[in-house]
Amino acid sequence: MDVMADQAVAKRARGLDRAFEILDYLRLRREPANPNEIASQIGAPRSSVYELVGLLLRQGILEHVDGEGRVYLGRKLFFLGNAYEEHYDFTRECDRVLEGLATETRETAQFCMLDGNKYAVVRMREGARPFRISSDIGRPVPIPWTASGRLLIADMSDSEILDFVPREDFRLPDGSWLDPMAFIGEARAAARTGVFTFDSIVDSFTRCFAVAVPGMGRRCIATVCLVAPRDDGVRNHDRYIDALKAAAVRLGSIGIPKP
Repeated sequence: MDVMADQAVAKRARGLDRAFEILDYLRLRREPANPNEIASQIGAPRSSVYELVGLLLRQGILEHVDGEGRVYLGRKLFFLGNAYEEHYDFTRECDRVLEGLATETRETAQFCMLDGNKYAVVRMREGARPFRISSDIGRPVPIPWTASGRLLIADMSDSEILDFVPREDFRLPDGSWLDPMAFIGEARAAARTGVFTFDSIVDSFTRCFAVAVPGMGRRCIATVCLVAPRDDGVRNHDRYIDALKAAAVRLGSIGIPKP
């Protein structure tokens, strides 16, 4: 009986893991898909995906979007996320800090963390510019492509960094490769100052600033950032760093929810 019970628990756990895999796939895809597409892309049996999609539909976690059987993230996820935000004062205070930072500098302000072995923007306020300089909230980006990435993995050993960051993530958007040891060297330098800034790897006209948010001992679990046009970034470098440091201290004093 104990063996059968253990098997039943293990089966439920696998089903739960698979359900989250479905949700993550749709989150990253950013558009609806039918169960056949989902099964093919995540490498799962179609029968189990159809069963789980049906369960998630009944719970409102997924919703049908058309008559072709395609599904997408459901509104219940919005209510769950809203409940999470209401529970933590941090999210409201984070928005206020980013709003103040964007107003003071006129640049796009972001609060960033790791999402698994990727970087993601968690909260953002766009700057007062006629053109958009921002990233999509929640979209995973290779860690080596980002200023924040140098700070977020800086507490790891060299071997831990090489194991953690996928090899292919050192391939930059232009097709060139970033030397992993050069990346680690930049991370070590960033750890000493709590600051990293560089011309963006992702586009050709912005400069990125990142400052570690203190909290949870020595480990950097979040950063506060600015994304600015390159010329303005160079001209206002010291002022932007000072503004980010003040924002980081304010956020760190609130207490960041554990990732």
